[in-house]
Amino acid sequence: MTVYPAIDIKGGRCVRLTQGRADAETVYAEDPAGVAAGFKAAGSAWVHVVDLDGAFAGEPRNLETVERIVGLGLRVQLGGGMRTRASVDRALSMGVARVVIGTRAAESNSFISELVAAFGDRIAVGIDAKAGKVAVKGWVDTTGTSALGLARRMDTLGVATLIHTDIGNDGMLTGPNLSAQESILGAVGAKVIASGGVSSREDVTDLIALRENYPNLDGVIVGKAIYEGRVTLTELLGIAAG
Repeated sequence: MTVYPAIDIKGGRCVRLTQGRADAETVYAEDPAGVAAGFKAAGSAWVHVVDLDGAFAGEPRNLETVERIVGLGLRVQLGGGMRTRASVDRALSMGVARVVIGTRAAESNSFISELVAAFGDRIAVGIDAKAGKVAVKGWVDTTGTSALGLARRMDTLGVATLIHTDIGNDGMLTGPNLSAQESILGAVGAKVIASGGVSSREDVTDLIALRENYPNLDGVIVGKAIYEGRVTLTELLGIAAG
């Protein structure tokens, strides 16, 4: 299972938002690329990057910083404001390994089909759920679409990877919503990356245990637990590899 350490960029800095709220921001570093370099030194091959300014604005705002992270040799999984073909093209052309589409996935099947046809498994869909309903536009708006329904629809369209975030747990260090993750895993054949709430090594081992019944669980995104010193990335990478 792959551990994806997370970097959220806002105002050019590395931050974390509690439950995605812009008014609940903690700044952890002034230089996101420096944080990424630390992740690489710890042994990570991947980094999950979210352009929070882009998510709120509807178009990427921190691609220069992202390009610096790509330049470190890490495989970058990037989301936030990816709502046009031009934005996706630009990110992939600069070396981003996988682009995450959120808002547009909830709005347009044809947009996703077009991207999957053009880029295959370099396209992922982020399913951000608030009480089981899909949230969009930087988690500001909650739709009437169920997370499970969107997951099934994206699976049918051939999306290779889904990233399922439980917003209620995100940044709370209360542990992942295992039952919600199981529901998504059981409904699709696509790979699923779990996100939200990881606070300890035990949370990661609990997720790994799900793989016995759901081998499509591809990985877990971990952010605040690393920044707060609850776990070390090296430790989590070792658990996931073993």
